[in-house]
Amino acid sequence: MSLPENHTWFDFAELSERERYKILIGTVIPRPVALVTTVDKNGKPNAGPFSFFNVLTHDPAIVAIGVENYSDMRFKDTARNIRETGEFTVHIVDDALVRQMEICAIKFGPEVNELAEAGLATVAGNRVGSPRILAAPAALECRRHTTLQVGPAREIILGEVVGVYVRSDAVNPENLHIDQQLMDAIGRMGGNTYCRTRDQFDVKTLTKEQWEVKKDAER
Repeated sequence: MSLPENHTWFDFAELSERERYKILIGTVIPRPVALVTTVDKNGKPNAGPFSFFNVLTHDPAIVAIGVENYSDMRFKDTARNIRETGEFTVHIVDDALVRQMEICAIKFGPEVNELAEAGLATVAGNRVGSPRILAAPAALECRRHTTLQVGPAREIILGEVVGVYVRSDAVNPENLHIDQQLMDAIGRMGGNTYCRTRDQFDVKTLTKEQWEVKKDAER
């Protein structure tokens, strides 16, 4: 069966940086949001959200954060702190944390503690020096694995997860099942839009043998 041509092609070589950004954030959706805490070399805490974020592999356990630094080549606080200490903590953002997350997104100077501005209670990290936000449903403590410089002001930070905190009511410690409804995570869409993850459905991948049986039954 032939399908009508109903797609629009965009050649990235012909688009500006801003135009490429708009296409990417509108198509790669939803994106998980990492609320990242760090400390500088003097122990001053910082927090900032990043939606260019995901987990890449489990062995070793690696997460990636895309950081856009300033056009004058200055590092954002998160990137600078990770370079100085080699540590950071990724917090999964749930629906209840959205307002405080957006406060942490404000472009404060390095002298401002975003966690205090947002009223977020924290405790000391377990394996890392960065603080843990108590209200987050999960916190992934990470050590810097690799930093990839992908442009004059852009870098991808790979972190190895050394341990994870999960809300006790959302995880079964015996079978490691995590209740995704209780996690109530949000995702980033295009522009200023977010989505909730409460509308869920299951799809189980068939084995090759199950697929052959299914095909035969449908003939």
